[in-house]
Amino acid sequence: MIGIDFTASFQPIRIAVMTISDTRTTDTDTSGALLIDRLQKAGHILSDRVIIRDEKSDIEYMLREYISDEEIEVVLATGGTGVTGRDVTPEAFHAVYEKEIPGFGELFRMLSYKMIKTSAMQSRATAGTAGGTYLFALPGSTSACRDAWDDILVYQLDIRHRPCNFAELLPRLQHKKDIP
Repeated sequence: MIGIDFTASFQPIRIAVMTISDTRTTDTDTSGALLIDRLQKAGHILSDRVIIRDEKSDIEYMLREYISDEEIEVVLATGGTGVTGRDVTPEAFHAVYEKEIPGFGELFRMLSYKMIKTSAMQSRATAGTAGGTYLFALPGSTSACRDAWDDILVYQLDIRHRPCNFAELLPRLQHKKDIP
């Protein structure tokens, strides 16, 4: 079976939304608002929402706070994934990753290519794990966040999605292999 197994029970995930911007406010943060709307409509729990500046140290600090918070299982960040000098989100995420999920960025850019053609290569969307928490860095555009949620995250964060999903792996993210 491929798709949602409606015979299984849905399990909500606790998600923090982090907007990375020097200019957005809660009133103008359409990307963060879209992610919050989508995750709540899907049945997940908004654990926190924050807007922070495009500063690598600030982003790393907030990620580490979220990673250490047992009430947060997923972080969805929007903004700062481009190629300009102020775009430092991927660098901050890579500084805290224990494991990168390279397929997320690859899949996101493949899906974006269908919409915006070669401009998709300007996105450095990325994902990984740290401390049992999934970390996703999405572009700042509302349409990019919509595509990432509607085409990838809504499925991977739903434990009923088959043949597999990120949600079912949450309990095992912190398990370390025994080293002799």
